Amino acid sequence: MIRLMVGLGNPGPEYEDTRHNAGFAWIDQVASQLKVQLAPERSYWGLAGRANVQGQALWLLQPQTYMNLSGKSVAALARFFKIAPDEILVAHDELDFEPGTVKLKKGGSHGGHNGLRDIHAQLGSDYWRLRIGIGHPGLKHEVVGWVLKRPMQTERERIEDSIAHALKALPVLLSGDMDKAVQQINTLKPPRPKPPRPPAAPV
Repeated sequence: MIRLMVGLGNPGPEYEDTRHNAGFAWIDQVASQLKVQLAPERSYWGLAGRANVQGQALWLLQPQTYMNLSGKSVAALARFFKIAPDEILVAHDELDFEPGTVKLKKGGSHGGHNGLRDIHAQLGSDYWRLRIGIGHPGLKHEVVGWVLKRPMQTERERIEDSIAHALKALPVLLSGDMDKAVQQINTLKPPRPKPPRPPAAPV
């Protein structure tokens, strides 16, 4: 049973709607669907809210520590409420997937993602991850600038569509049937790239 859902991102208007804030966008949608109001919680260094699902408390969290210290916020809430890593779902941007792709998995490496790296350091790797594709710029040295920029409109629409697809599995996630949730979320096919336009005929 998932008892804590976390969305990773950076606080502040300058980071709003950037690729790195895809996790924030997921939590915003979950909060809206569950009618949960997120509010500052100084004890957990984040915006947090609580819903009651089948008699069980479900926490929603957006760390406000900036990405590199996300684990500080997640661990503070998880330890206070005695939430085990395998009861935590972390939604985050995923460079390895094209926009429009979303996958649910448990465990694994942090893959160089600084938010996950800090959560790994605080809690280990045995938590669930909702990986929201944002694409890769193609060159490693361009990654920082890429994740901190807003996507183009077509990419943004695909990211929003992938989040909406994952949101359809929310009742299954909340029921605790994680195998079914994986099957339902991971069936989304990535959008096919548009074929290149044929060259114009010579005049």
